[in-house]
Amino acid sequence: MHRIKIAFRVAVFLIFGAIFHYVLPQHDVVQVTSTEVIRTDFSSYNRLFYAQADSGSVEQPTRDLRLINTNKKKTFLLGFIPRDTTGVMVYRNEDTGWIWPPYFKFDSSDLQAEAANSARGDEWAVVTHYGWRIRWASVYPNAVGVRTVSGPDVTIIPWFNIAFFIFLIVGLAFIRAMWRQFRERAVDPLMDSAGHRVDEVQAGVAARKGRISRWLDTWRSKK
Repeated sequence: MHRIKIAFRVAVFLIFGAIFHYVLPQHDVVQVTSTEVIRTDFSSYNRLFYAQADSGSVEQPTRDLRLINTNKKKTFLLGFIPRDTTGVMVYRNEDTGWIWPPYFKFDSSDLQAEAANSARGDEWAVVTHYGWRIRWASVYPNAVGVRTVSGPDVTIIPWFNIAFFIFLIVGLAFIRAMWRQFRERAVDPLMDSAGHRVDEVQAGVAARKGRISRWLDTWRSKK
């Protein structure tokens, strides 16, 4: 039973960790090389990872998809430790609108123009995005912002993610404290009362059995 509890907790931790890693914003230091628009047919494998059509457009099973091609500076530990090498990375550029995740992005056309302008020069930029790059399923992370930086060695501090996890930890601690108070005031007394009633019932049953046994013993003695 203890191993089952541990396995369940590990599974829950991995599931929520994957959700947070996909949804929370990430920052990549890149050089934008080009932008393009391709016609995309979605499949059952990758449709879940794509956002909606541009705000004001009709949702279709096939539509144009904006892409931003870059050379990304590689990192260790989810982007916290930079490396001296670069590799290609492709981002998609879609509106999220009012749907999940709640980035409320409506300016994909403007962002594409900013990326195209950055590609004309030999400058470095920070692409803020969410999502994963899954090559076998043709899934791209969605860029939500592009801003020019001074060079590839710029330090990016994920303030939003830090504040989010602090808020999450404080919220979980608050909920845990509320649950402990509720359990001490309501659940534990109810369980104690139920336990006392069970003990009383068992004691009554044992007393009845004792009286019946004594009555049977009186008949056995007569025989």
